Amino acid sequence: MDHRVRVDMAWPKPSTDQPQPQGNVTQTNHQPPEVPHHPPKRNQHFESRGGGLAAHTSRIRLGVALVNLPFVSPVVVAKQAATLDVLSNGRLDLGLGTGWSPTEFTATGADKARRGARAEEYVRVLRTLWNDDVASFDGEFYTVPPSRMAPRPVQPGGPPVLLGGSARTALERAGRLAAGWMSRSQTDLDRIHEEVAVVRAAAPDPAAVRVVVRGVVRVGGPREGRLSGSYDQIRADTEWLAGQGVTELYYDLNWDERVGNPAVATAEATERAAEIIEALAPRG
Repeated sequence: MDHRVRVDMAWPKPSTDQPQPQGNVTQTNHQPPEVPHHPPKRNQHFESRGGGLAAHTSRIRLGVALVNLPFVSPVVVAKQAATLDVLSNGRLDLGLGTGWSPTEFTATGADKARRGARAEEYVRVLRTLWNDDVASFDGEFYTVPPSRMAPRPVQPGGPPVLLGGSARTALERAGRLAAGWMSRSQTDLDRIHEEVAVVRAAAPDPAAVRVVVRGVVRVGGPREGRLSGSYDQIRADTEWLAGQGVTELYYDLNWDERVGNPAVATAEATERAAEIIEALAPRG
């Protein structure tokens, strides 16, 4: 089973001198705030912190967990993901979620209704842009005029998409449409096998499904459930999770109360990450 430490990616900043393309990319049923519209051009490469990570690594996979898809155009996500996949030589995983906070939906002007149907269409748009020489899409939620996107992702078919969600319909969607499912950080690990079973039952190839568990690892102190206690107890938990069908463990710094905000408390976050790596993959 793989073990991962959370790394956040930044999304692109708008350019003020970018030439306009022949056609516009539009979203239906969504009214964003009034801002300058700068659709992607064929040879434009969006900047991302992930590019710096790609330049300084060679084996570790890179990713984001999760992009709340109602708030970001699939064309922007497709372009940035393709660019980062090229920069990392095919090491990108793309996590997508449907959003949950009413405040965020209100702030962005996105429609919370029918999030599941929107997610299905979103994934189709991504794959169309990554794979078709001339991509176009005309759906209920998104419309893409005939467009070319370059460079293409290194990974055949595009970066693996991991879908989040905890409702039964979301679990089935992950199995049916995506490379795998990513749990919430608050998932009850003692019942994880039930969710894994739903995801795999919906998948065309159940054995190929990736199951990524997000969790907080607490080294030392009293045992407070799975992934806490001594190094030996935590390592035993990872083996137990593998037996429940989990393929990867994702350590989520955002939910570790000893770190707080990892973007601000960088020293504490780095120290905690090193401690967890030693617990799960000791060098000695």
